[in-house]
Amino acid sequence: MSMYRELHRGAARATVLRTVGTRERRSHLTAPRVPTVGIDIGGTKVMAGVVDADGTILEKVRTETPDKSKSPKVVEDTIVELVLDLSDRHDVHAVGIGAAGWVDADRNRVLFAPHLSWRNEPLRDRLAGRLAVPVMVDNDANTAAWAEWRFGAGRGEDHLVMITLGTGIGGAILEDGQVKRGKFGVAGEFGHMQVVPGGHRCPCGNRGCWEQYSSGNALVREARELAAAESPVAYGIIDRVGGNVHEITGPLITELARSGDAMCVELLQDIGQWLGVGIANLAAALDPSCFVIGGGVSAADDLLIAPARDAFRRHLTGRGYRPEARIVKAQLGPEAGMVGAADLARLVARRFRRANRRRVERYERYAKAGRA
Repeated sequence: MSMYRELHRGAARATVLRTVGTRERRSHLTAPRVPTVGIDIGGTKVMAGVVDADGTILEKVRTETPDKSKSPKVVEDTIVELVLDLSDRHDVHAVGIGAAGWVDADRNRVLFAPHLSWRNEPLRDRLAGRLAVPVMVDNDANTAAWAEWRFGAGRGEDHLVMITLGTGIGGAILEDGQVKRGKFGVAGEFGHMQVVPGGHRCPCGNRGCWEQYSSGNALVREARELAAAESPVAYGIIDRVGGNVHEITGPLITELARSGDAMCVELLQDIGQWLGVGIANLAAALDPSCFVIGGGVSAADDLLIAPARDAFRRHLTGRGYRPEARIVKAQLGPEAGMVGAADLARLVARRFRRANRRRVERYERYAKAGRA
């Protein structure tokens, strides 16, 4: 952005520049090696960072996500402020956004965001109209999967599926270096596959969704139910929270499991077994070479991953007569979505560089003509 500011010294910090066309897909191998900003928008925080072409985070800032009852413009204002703050110290060439919601196939509109008031919101166009660089918008699971494929646990894989275990379950599919978004852009919503007909009610409106049995919400629900019933197996966690069942959280369950609490170990095993069942179903449908498990619940490591691998082998179609996909933990942690969004934004940065170069050339011609 430095050249832009030099040409417009004294002008407003944010201005209109539309340089993003409908064709954004370019090989990462030929994308310019320039710094870009990645933004990860979740239900509780907005995290933004400047990322270089090797996936290294040069600087990171974060703030709380505005309340979902507020207008979309409030969230957009937050994004713009973070980008402009970072651009004061870095020469930013593009901005990538990973949003927790459904993004259309053109990667312009957020069709629905469960934690924000975005409904068919033209996020890319609105932000591109306020920033001096092109903007890329994608689902946060897609951006996380891209980061793991480029820089993390999925490097070298040509058919990869990522599962993100958080409050619910998100997912993404990569084949031959491309994110598979589906006809309408909303592929990868694995958490809403039905695994138990007539099972637990899901906020999506259906019953028996996978994320009701293998997610952070499922883990906490089971622990709280046992504690509320004053089950003998729950005395350890009841003592830890002083009898306040609502203070039971996923990280606390993982902590107690690591210290040997039998109930917490068993709960993580249950979540892991359901994870393996769902992965076996995905393997039957997609046949990837690798499953990468990310999200906050994956912090349980082998307390979760080991039972998932066991259940996967037991439920895999044609087991014993087909190659088995690897199941590995993600390596980039909670910053994966931000890093992936920034790297995907590099694929459209070339458009800005060319447009900026043409604009500079015009400016120089006009200046030269004025001196003649």
